[in-house]
Amino acid sequence: MRVLVTGAGGFVGRHLIGAMSGSFDITAIDSSLSALRPGPGLRLCEGDLADPGVRQSTLAGGIDAVVHLAAVPGGAAEANPALSRRVNIDATLDLLDACAAQGKAPRVVFASTIAVFGEPLPAAGVNDETPVAPRLFYGAHKAMMETMVAALSRRGAIDGISLRLPGIVARPAGPSGLKSAFMSDLFHALKAGRGFTAPVSPSGTVWLMSVRRCAENLIHALTLDSAALPPSRTLTLPAQRLTMAELAGAVAGACKVEPALVQYRPDAALEAAFAAQPALATPLAQRCGFKHDGSVECLVANALDGLA
Repeated sequence: MRVLVTGAGGFVGRHLIGAMSGSFDITAIDSSLSALRPGPGLRLCEGDLADPGVRQSTLAGGIDAVVHLAAVPGGAAEANPALSRRVNIDATLDLLDACAAQGKAPRVVFASTIAVFGEPLPAAGVNDETPVAPRLFYGAHKAMMETMVAALSRRGAIDGISLRLPGIVARPAGPSGLKSAFMSDLFHALKAGRGFTAPVSPSGTVWLMSVRRCAENLIHALTLDSAALPPSRTLTLPAQRLTMAELAGAVAGACKVEPALVQYRPDAALEAAFAAQPALATPLAQRCGFKHDGSVECLVANALDGLA
């Protein structure tokens, strides 16, 4: 299967390329691919996806599927709405049109986000019937593209599926444009034996998935039978709901450090946005074969392994 991966130089993209290597013929595109090396079955195309020439080059010879990860993330999108529109809407629409123009309805796996649900989330919980109600640009733009993926699929132009990703850990240390990065920073600090101050309370709740499991779910989506998908062509992925205290305790245990290294200094606005996530039920995705990590211990082990 010939697969185009956009945003391949990013956190999820790099792990996805590693998981796909040897089983797929991959074209990887991103503005920077310095973390990847070309090899058998992997072609690198460094450039701007919004550039028609670059886009044409990535699709040269045809593709069977696309995993579209490229995006301006939450905080960065809010700070620069014009850039978010250019990448998260315009470049995505152009890519979808280019895929449709091939005339053979390629599978398109679109990485969406739980940000489409907005905030505050319903206290009673989120399930497959929960309507989208985004407040921030990132969530709104992703929700728009979910609609377009479904519309083009109904027209037979593409064979699309949108996957709403939960928090993915553990991201690389350093600026990411994500206000939720504190969840990954916890892993880096405790692995290094350093203290960590969480900007949310110990009882704050989060939905999490390791990057390893995320990559496995994206690969699963490449060959999933379209007949299993709902009319919306959109699935919220399963995730583990953990308190920050549960997460911190599991990471401390895996790193063999004292849980007391973690202190809490809650920021009310940050907690409301990223650590007040209610019960989550995802039966549609689970029936389609998508999975979370299984246990907090497995999630932490997978996330720490991804830091190596």
